[in-house]
Amino acid sequence: APPDLSPAHTGVFQEMVKSECHFINGTDWVRFVKSFIYNRQQYVHFDSDVGLFVGDTPFGEKVARYWNSDTEWMEYRRDAVNRHCQHNYGLSTLFLVSRRVPPSLCQSIPSPSQ
Repeated sequence: APPDLSPAHTGVFQEMVKSECHFINGTDWVRFVKSFIYNRQQYVHFDSDVGLFVGDTPFGEKVARYWNSDTEWMEYRRDAVNRHCQHNYGLSTLFLVSRRVPPSLCQSIPSPSQ
């Protein structure tokens, strides 16, 4: 049977999770941020500097309260800085640091028509 293409069922919905590791001065200070996004709107995120989930929308506030109430889940989330960021820093440093290009100054001369 062909799919039901009524207006109520023709939308595209996207759920995305984005993890970021911010390294300040190598690994002296590492911040882990995990964002949960639905249809291009971030609704809740975890920030290792805060140590909790933070709601970015009314729905996200409910999700954050629920996730923050689970102590085992929160312990796992807080350890992501070590498990995810520190681990990947060690793997990536040798590859990425050697590929750095020093900044250069580029000067353009306007054409006579400008």
